[in-house]
Amino acid sequence: MTILPITLTFAAAATIINLWLGFRVSQIRTSAKVLTGDGGNPLLLARMRAHANYTEYTPFFLILVGLIELARGSQLWLSILAAAFVVGRILHAFGMDSVDKPAKGRIIGILVTWLVLIGLAGWALVIAYLGMPTPVTADMVAG
Repeated sequence: MTILPITLTFAAAATIINLWLGFRVSQIRTSAKVLTGDGGNPLLLARMRAHANYTEYTPFFLILVGLIELARGSQLWLSILAAAFVVGRILHAFGMDSVDKPAKGRIIGILVTWLVLIGLAGWALVIAYLGMPTPVTADMVAG
């Protein structure tokens, strides 16, 4: 059985961040007494969008990390890119709280997210089309 420690680590981190983002939405919902929608509250809308934006990008990130790790991508670079994604998403979430003007955290978070995803997508294409030697294991021979 293949264990993907980087993917598992960052999937766990992604889950915790997702829960944290949901909690931040719930805090505003409770204080503003808004059960559904944004109730016209700009901070609630911003936090809802930060949460939704996170759920839009994270699946692609996790799929790419998992497949690259499975293909025996560099663990160091994969870990660095995954950590950058996590930091970028946290910066984006805090930056979204600034509803009046674009915050630096939001802009940096967006750029980091996009650069990481572009890097991972490019890396995946290199593996797919230029090949990358994968060591043969006993599982591969037996299966």
